[in-house]
Parts: sequence; C-alpha cells; structure tokens
Amino acid sequence: MAKLKAGDAAPDVEAVTDAGQTVRLSDFKGKKVIVYFYPRDDTPGCTTQACGFRDSYSDLTGKNAVVLGVSPQGVASHKKFKTKYSLPFPLLVDEDHKISEAFGVWEEKTFMGRKYLGVVRSHFVIDEQGQIADARYNVKAAASPSLALGALG
Repeated sequence: MAKLKAGDAAPDVEAVTDAGQTVRLSDFKGKKVIVYFYPRDDTPGCTTQACGFRDSYSDLTGKNAVVLGVSPQGVASHKKFKTKYSLPFPLLVDEDHKISEAFGVWEEKTFMGRKYLGVVRSHFVIDEQGQIADARYNVKAAASPSLALGALG
C-alpha cells in the first residue's frame, strides 16, 4: 500500500462514529482535520496518544481543527474508551480496515516473533480543501498530538 504524503488528496472515507453516526471526511471541508490511527482501545500507548489529543483539544480547535481517532474496534469498545478517558472527539470504527488501508497504515507487524496485520500508529493533518498537509507514520504516541498541532501552522 502506498504511503500518503503532503500534497496528496486525503481519501474521502466514510465511517461510523462511537455515537453510531455515519460521517465522511468530506463533511469537514472548510476545517482542518487531524485523523489519527491507533492499534487498540485502552492500551498504554493508545491511551497516551488519545489523552494527548484530549489535553491539546482546545489548542487544536482554536486552529479550526477537528480530531478523529481511528482503530479497528467496534462502537461498544470505542464508547467505553471514550467515556473512561473523557475524550471530546469522535472515534471512528474501522473493523473492516478500509480506512486504515486507504491511508496506508494497515501493515504486517511482528510481536514476539508472531507476524500479523495491524494498524501502524500514525496521524494525518488535512487542510481545509481536503489535501494532506502532514503525514506521520510510525509516530510515537506521546509525540503525535504536539506534532499534529505544530503542523496546523
């Protein structure tokens, strides 16, 4: 799968949120959008990344940005994770990996000698016209929110 880079058009993906609503990326045209991908709800790194976006939320929204978290778990898991950590932004369900594949973050990984397919922790900053402004693959959980904020300009 090809990696996205600055200047590419963002894939106009559609997904169900933790609240059961269907959204398309193009629904947010006119705003900056941060789409961040994380492997699993309520795991240490993923919680660090999500809480970092939560803690930076007012700075991000102050720059006309929307935050969307994406992982392969379903609505019930996302609701529980969102409630537990008071996350103020939607979490998108990607059980079929279509969003992860469209953004090039669904890859073969290895853990304790076992190979499997999974989400590579990443984030993308998309401008008001739907173009990728910044693409970060294999980003560190703690660094992701501040890097995304910096890319908003």
